[in-house]
Amino acid sequence: MSLRHDKGWDRIYHRRCPGSLPWELGEPREVLVDLVESGVVTPNKVLDLCCGVGTNPVYLAKKGFEVIALDISDKAVEYAKEKASKEGVEILFLVADFLNLPLVSAEFNFVFDFGCFHHVEVEDRNTFIEAVNRVLKSKGTYLMNCFSHENGPGWNHFTKEQLAGMFQDYFEIEWIKHVSSIEGDNVRRYFYEVLMRKSDG
Repeated sequence: MSLRHDKGWDRIYHRRCPGSLPWELGEPREVLVDLVESGVVTPNKVLDLCCGVGTNPVYLAKKGFEVIALDISDKAVEYAKEKASKEGVEILFLVADFLNLPLVSAEFNFVFDFGCFHHVEVEDRNTFIEAVNRVLKSKGTYLMNCFSHENGPGWNHFTKEQLAGMFQDYFEIEWIKHVSSIEGDNVRRYFYEVLMRKSDG
C-alpha cells in the first residue's frame, strides 16, 4: 500500500508527543547545519519534505531562507506551526503527499529530505524522484538522508550503489556519506547522506 493512502503517520503524531518520537531530536540535523554554515547552501527558496514538527524548517527560516514545508500528517504540521510561531518566523506549511507535490515546476533552489525517501514504497520511488527533480530549479540542490543497509536487512535499507543507481539519471551526485546518529530513543542508526544537483541532461 502506498504511503499516500496510509494514515499511520497521522495516528503516530496524534497519539504521541514530539519528544517521544525517535526522529525528533529537538535540534536541526547536523548535516543541514554544516551545509548552511559552510555556505554550500545559501539563503534561497527551500522545500522541506516530511518536515515533522518543524525543527529543520524553523532553523532554515531563522537563517534567512524562504521556506515551504510539508508533511502528510495534519498533527505534525500543527506542531510545526506552533514552533514557527514561537520562534517568530514565517513558513508556509502544507499538509500534502510527497508523491503529488502541490507546487509549480522549477520553484526551489534547495530541497531538504531527512527520512522521507526511505518511506517511499518501491513502486513509487521513481515517481518521487521525478517530483523532486521537477520542483527544483536548474542546478538546484537536493540533500537526501535515508536508512543504510548497516541497520540490517530491510526493504528500505540501501547501499551506496543502490542509491547512486536510482538517482543518477536525474541528478549529478556530488557526494554520498555514510554516517550514524544516536536518535531520540537513544538507539544508534545508520544513514546515507547524499548531496545532489539537478541535472540538465
